[in-house]
Formats: sequence, C-alpha cells, structure tokens
Amino acid sequence: MATAATLSIAGTYAAPNFFPLKPYVPIPTRHSLPAVWMRSGTSKGLFIHRKDLPESVDRWAPILLSAMGSSNGNGKQIDGVGGATSTTSKVAVVAKSNRDNIDVEYTFVQVAPDQAIVDMTGNCGNIASGVAPFALDEGLVKAKPGQTEIEVRIFNTNTGQTLVETIQTSGGLFREDGACRIPGVEGTSSPIKVAFLNPGGSMTGKMFPSGAKQETLTVQSRTVGVLQVRVSLVDAANPFVLVDSRSLKIEGYPQWPNATDAEFISVAEDIRREGAVRFGLAEDVEKASAVRGTPKIAFLSAPADESSDLDVLSFTMGKPHASLQLTGAVCIGAAMAIHGTVAWHLANEALMDKVPKHGMEIEGTKIANAVPVGIRHPAGVIQAETVLGLDENGDIDVKHVAVVRTARRLFEGNVFYRA
Repeated sequence: MATAATLSIAGTYAAPNFFPLKPYVPIPTRHSLPAVWMRSGTSKGLFIHRKDLPESVDRWAPILLSAMGSSNGNGKQIDGVGGATSTTSKVAVVAKSNRDNIDVEYTFVQVAPDQAIVDMTGNCGNIASGVAPFALDEGLVKAKPGQTEIEVRIFNTNTGQTLVETIQTSGGLFREDGACRIPGVEGTSSPIKVAFLNPGGSMTGKMFPSGAKQETLTVQSRTVGVLQVRVSLVDAANPFVLVDSRSLKIEGYPQWPNATDAEFISVAEDIRREGAVRFGLAEDVEKASAVRGTPKIAFLSAPADESSDLDVLSFTMGKPHASLQLTGAVCIGAAMAIHGTVAWHLANEALMDKVPKHGMEIEGTKIANAVPVGIRHPAGVIQAETVLGLDENGDIDVKHVAVVRTARRLFEGNVFYRA
C-alpha cells in the first residue's frame, strides 16, 4: 500500500523522498588494445603494433597512461599493468618499415609511474633489445626455413638512428633458451646482440654538443649551494651528463656518490638540469625539470678492481638506476674510446701504456677488432664493444657500439584502458 510519502496531494504517484533523483552518470567504456608484455634486457614493458594505436601520436598518451596505471600519477600504478618503477613502465610501438634497408620501425615511450606524463624524447636500449624478437614472433620479419640466426635492422623514430639486432631463431620464431646471462636478470636465455650504428648525435646532432670533450659545470644546488663538477656532455644513443665522481668532494659528504642519500639524489637532479641547458635541450633549469627522461645522468668512477674498466651509477627519471640503461652502456662505451673524455681518463689514466680496446675502421675496412670493455653498475658488469672510424679527411667518429641483452615474452593478449 502506498504511503503518504509516496503520494501527492492529488493522489497521483510521486517518487519516494528517501531516494532523491540523481543525474545519470554513464559507466566508463572499457577499451582493449592487443599487446605483448615482455621482459626486455633489464626492463619490462608493453609491445604494441603501431596499427593498433591512433594514427596521431598526440592521442597515444591517455591510452598508454591508463593501460600502465599512471593516469592519476600516484606512483603505485595499481590500476594498470605498470610495475611502479621507471624500468617497468615502458612501451615499444613497432611497425613494419618502408624505409630502404630497414626491416621495422620502433618508437619508445617512457610512461612516468608517478606522474601522468609520457616522454618520447629519447630511446631505451633495453626495451629496444626486445624489438627484433617481437617482430619475428609477430610476423613483421620472417626467418628462412632452417635459419638459426637472423639480423633485424631497426629504425628508432625517437632518435632517427638505426640498430642492428642479431637474434637466434628456431622454427621461424625467436629462440629464448640459451646460456647467456646478463646482470640484473635471473636465469639464462639466448643472446641478443644489439649494435647501435653511428650513435653520435641522437638528439642534438653532435657527439659533443658543447664543443668540449670535458668541461667544468657550475651548478646552483638546492641543497649544498654552488658547486663545480667535471663532466663530459656526450650524445651517443642518448644524451648523457657523465660526471667525474672525484669532483664531488664536497665538505660533509665524503661518501658521494651514494644512491641512498636523499641530498645526493637532489644534487644529481640539479646537475642533470644544468647539463640539459648546456646541451641545448632546455632554455633554463626550470624548463629542464619538466623533461626528466633526457638528458640522463651518470656518475663515473675509476674501476675498483680488474673485473671492470669503469664503475658507474646512473639515474632514471630522477632516481638511482638499479643497473644501467643500455643506451648508457653505449654512450659510456663510446666515450671510453675517445681520448679526453671523463670516461676515457677514469678508465685509462692509471694504465696509460695499455693497448686500446676499441676497434678501428678506415673507409669501411676493418683494421682492428674491438675488445669488450667492462662497465660495472649496481647489478653487475655489462660489456660494450666500440668501433671507431676514420674517414678520408682524417676525422674520427664512432661507427658502432654493440652490447648483449636477453629478452622473454611474458604474456600476450589485450590490455584494457579507459578512454
């Protein structure tokens, strides 16, 4: 029986006053995107076909932020597949290429775990190492019957540079099993040789954009005041501010670089911002703070023992890196081969009479093979092979830097996102 609360004075039906009417709010539409989740080098990320994303790159950000769980920028990525660190919040967008002598094209997207920001200003070598395995398994490139090894030529759209990856195949697919072990990853897999061709000038067009192989950078630190540090500003595979750790002898901080020291982490960002301005990548330090992905920064030290040629602590998105960016190994490997850089001095000045480890080409003819150099980072040692070139004018440049990675497909299907 109707009560007085549900009837009007005229006796007609009225809505109950204890259920106030609210405007209709539609439920967000659930969208899906075909994707593969891969461990690639010491990083993890989504691998996506270019054809499955909007044609306009400007429309990618909301999709990828939602898929990875960074739309709210709280750093946890609970509402997405990201792993709440910069090394597990990455995306590779891959497509078959129409360029001459190129098999596939690849765009790298760094999704910030703690901000609703995507950064496409540079490349990621670790994620890049999974591009050839992905391309083979997805049919973008094909192995010949019985072929056990294949070279895949990759054009990175972020930097305009070419990589050549040599991978193992079995039955026309990427062969994951093998005896190769890389620091920072448990177990073994088949080796992926990643060669960065002509890596100099990835963003600035020059190996040394400031014109100096080594210089003193004056930095206004937010925590320790004005300081001066010795650096090499090197743009190879990615632009890096390479800091001579010996120049960080600041009163009261004898143990720097120290990855656990909050003040050191703040100083590292101050140096990186000043380096960005000197690189020409930002007008001032405030604008440099808005782009955390590039340039990157690494602190170099002389090797502690004979197990490496150089020790390094690098940073990623404002935090100490658990290992080392692959592009960092390429950039540092290139710098170690060039006389006068901070990396060269730290690796060589104690033993000035030792034979150079870099390879050499003259007008395309190899006259010396490269010997790997060991770069120690917090997770272990990575090997890099550098080959220098000498042209008809006598100018020296870096022809290529090669490193070895591994990769593994973790799952495939659809990743969901909210529009």
